[in-house]
Amino acid sequence: MSVKRITNRLARVMLLLALAASTLSAPPAPPFRMTIEVRAALNHISADSLRGHLSFIASDALEGRGTPSRGLDLAAEYIAAQFRGAGLEPAGDDGYFQTTSVTPRGADKPVRARNVVGVLRGADPALKDTYVLVTAHYDHLGSKPGEGDTIYNGANDDGSGTVSVIEVASALASMKQRPRRSIVFMTFFGEERGLLGSRYYGQHPIFPLDRTVADINLEQVGRTDSSEGPQVNNASMTGFDFSEVGQVFKAAGLLTGINVYKHPHNSDAFFSRSDNQALADQGVPAHTLCVAYVYPDYHAVGDTWEKVDYQNMAKVDRCVALAVLMMANNAQMPHWNAANPKAARYLQAWKTLHEKPVAEHH
Repeated sequence: MSVKRITNRLARVMLLLALAASTLSAPPAPPFRMTIEVRAALNHISADSLRGHLSFIASDALEGRGTPSRGLDLAAEYIAAQFRGAGLEPAGDDGYFQTTSVTPRGADKPVRARNVVGVLRGADPALKDTYVLVTAHYDHLGSKPGEGDTIYNGANDDGSGTVSVIEVASALASMKQRPRRSIVFMTFFGEERGLLGSRYYGQHPIFPLDRTVADINLEQVGRTDSSEGPQVNNASMTGFDFSEVGQVFKAAGLLTGINVYKHPHNSDAFFSRSDNQALADQGVPAHTLCVAYVYPDYHAVGDTWEKVDYQNMAKVDRCVALAVLMMANNAQMPHWNAANPKAARYLQAWKTLHEKPVAEHH
């Protein structure tokens, strides 16, 4: 790429960030520097690594990762092992696990369920106790009775988001220069049962919600064979213009070759259909990034790891990593868009969250 094209891209990025900040008359964000170390961290994200993780997470051995199930527990242990290998600090009540219990339908043996949580501590004394969340759900639908292929492998939904959380965590943890804010990497149980894990976290946060500046939830980022046509180099954000987060991702996309856009229907319609909703209800600017909203084998047994576009997923994950780094290094936090009536309830929740007496923050 020519120097002129890089310069033009950086200029467009800074314009987008300045426009986002100007919605609340805030000063423009400081220039973002694409350093050699940042580029090395982004290049740490690899299609081969993603394929390796997903071929296990979405294998028949995990039996569809139903909530609760043996397969879900195996997935949790695998994710925790990857967080440990990346050097993330454990952040749960039991190592990397935030534990609770759920009662399966028809059962009497509430059983254990676990969110998996690791944190990359920030380096800035003034910002290290504020947090950017990167999340996905690691459960799926389990299996069905019958013969033949009976396992809902859930490779794209949401094995792809799960392994992307792992890969982004490993990439950003590889940097010697830590981000200014802390970054929390978390995978939720029970999304397919009604956002159980994320709603539990919203009611029992490990990190103060009034110090959580954003949640980036990753869902269905692996398949490019959308029912609307191929989605190579594209990613859509739910609630794109509900907050300033969408513009940060658009800016990061310009630098990584990903077109982050508002889908004319699904961006708004799907906002409430993934784990970001549980955090948004608490007032945290929270959105889901998605490549294909609907695709062949959606919620079917054919959603297998062989059908994922790993090269494209790696590229999308580099966009995610860069956007997260931008927010983690920016002293200004993203805000809900007061001009969008669809964001009004979340803006009010944010105001309520930040108007609590100091004694209630701890």
